[in-house]
Amino acid sequence: MTGIASDVDGLSTRAEQSALSLFTHGGGDRPEAGAPKAVARIREFLRDNPTPSPCVVIDLATVRERYWQLTAALPSARMYYAVKANPAPEVVRELATIGSSFDVASVPEIELCLAEGASAQNLCYGNTIKKRADIARAYELGVRLYTTDSEADLEALAEHAPGSSVFCRVQAAGHGAVYSFGSKFGCSPELAESLLLRAGKLGLVAGGVSFHAGSQQLDPSAWSAGIEQAASIASRLAAQGVRLPLLNIGGGLPGSYTQSAPPLGDYADAISAAAREHFAAVGLEAPQLVLEPGRFLVADAGLLRSEVVLISRKSPEDEHRWVYVDAGRYNGLTETEGECVAYLISSPEHTGEEAESESGPVYLAGPTCDGDDVLYQRTVYRLPSALRVGDHLDFLSTGAYTASYASIAFNGFSPLKTLCI
Repeated sequence: MTGIASDVDGLSTRAEQSALSLFTHGGGDRPEAGAPKAVARIREFLRDNPTPSPCVVIDLATVRERYWQLTAALPSARMYYAVKANPAPEVVRELATIGSSFDVASVPEIELCLAEGASAQNLCYGNTIKKRADIARAYELGVRLYTTDSEADLEALAEHAPGSSVFCRVQAAGHGAVYSFGSKFGCSPELAESLLLRAGKLGLVAGGVSFHAGSQQLDPSAWSAGIEQAASIASRLAAQGVRLPLLNIGGGLPGSYTQSAPPLGDYADAISAAAREHFAAVGLEAPQLVLEPGRFLVADAGLLRSEVVLISRKSPEDEHRWVYVDAGRYNGLTETEGECVAYLISSPEHTGEEAESESGPVYLAGPTCDGDDVLYQRTVYRLPSALRVGDHLDFLSTGAYTASYASIAFNGFSPLKTLCI
């Protein structure tokens, strides 16, 4: 199946749509590109500034637009951009300029944010796995908000970050998400209650409960169970004289891939309603929400340009062509592992109705000498029959978890280059 992109707000022109012919996997509804205007701007940039592939280009205007959309949808919430999604200095600087706070996972991310204009008071060290030396360094740099989920980490925070505020992360199921966090992060509600109660006795401030509903969450109601759990913990702590002013509901808001996601308004309405209802049910006012958006802010702002290196068939009877590109699992497309994320794909050399009608099924693979460097084999894409070596394939909505996941020159292939416009 093929699909023509349409703008998220319905404002793209027929010319823009034609320029964004998409070659997607078979079955399902016709997908929508998350930000066709960003794609048009990026392609114009690449046309005027020829750049060796693979590279990912980030449209900063789209990052700004997504931030304002989110703050308008949840105006009372505090936004902490998850730096891991895309740590490009230009992205961090752009978000710092327009008022975002930041969720950081390491001392280098803290130093990056500070160098790009963020204030230390607007950083949350959200990684629950921290060396004591890193806690001490973060505190020295001015960070006063942390996330924990264990007795040992709480004690390390009390020793090396005295007086700081802490979230305690509880485990969440993550049903409906493309990526669930499993059991690596978070603790039981009972332990969270104990840790938040003990925080005050150790000289820390109990900030609130934290949880994550899973990455690329496609179910707007997925946050409800975590909010209900947080309300129950807050109620029990309130009975012991401990008030929790914040509720950190993590990230999970989706980017635009081949599997359609509900509109932002559905997520905002479901989250707001769940916070009101669950806290009212235990006789408390809903605390201020903290969000850690990553993918939602930057995914659709990015386009990853790759070049076709080889096209072949494994036998004369094989219906499928194998299309090898210079971007693979190790230099930008890590989230194709298990074919979890199916990106929208387009070719700047092949657009319009002819390209769509004259197409055939392909398997897509990366350039390295690794048998696992296959992008899509079960998820079969259809690409133009006229596709040739040297043509380009553009992977859309690749602003998140591409360059930040790329390896350091595996097989000699350079890490993915990031350009911001």
